[in-house]
Amino acid sequence: MDGRRISEIMSIRKIVTLPDPVLRTRARKIKVFDSKVQRLADDMLETMRAAPGVGLAAPQLGRSQRLILVEYAEADDDPEAPPVPPKLFVVANPEIVRHSTETVSANEGCLSIPGYLGEVERFQSITLRGYNLHGKPLRVKATGWLARIFQHEIDHLDGVLFIDRATQVWKVEDQEAVQVSPTQDESRKRQAVSS
Repeated sequence: MDGRRISEIMSIRKIVTLPDPVLRTRARKIKVFDSKVQRLADDMLETMRAAPGVGLAAPQLGRSQRLILVEYAEADDDPEAPPVPPKLFVVANPEIVRHSTETVSANEGCLSIPGYLGEVERFQSITLRGYNLHGKPLRVKATGWLARIFQHEIDHLDGVLFIDRATQVWKVEDQEAVQVSPTQDESRKRQAVSS
């Protein structure tokens, strides 16, 4: 090693796609929060941003570990306002501990199922708990699109894909598969989000 910390050496990894069995397997809890977990998180971040996506789960990189990343910025109601920087969440062993009774349907896509979209019903708001990369407990309250992304990524940890929850699934042409940018307005939320 040339003196750099492991977390400073990131690499873009291949995103696994169906029918890879790791996508259908319940991931193992993380018990040791060491440099290997940090390296995985760093590689997940680099890979997610390069894809590009708004979320990624460790099984999507072929690792059966309960680790997710979500990077998203709520859109500002004022189109003239400067873009809101996205917030990054890195959560180990996440679990939803509370959710709204209200649900919302919207289109989703997935980096592990390229070329397909589906309409999926999700809870409007959730509270989740988990751990940061140092093993310290954390709690996140999320609503709207952010709650949807968290639910999508947590599903990956349980071997569940959006196509399992979708009321309908369709194949899209490349020019139709629109990636939702964290700074796009709410009207774009009916389009695909890839994670």
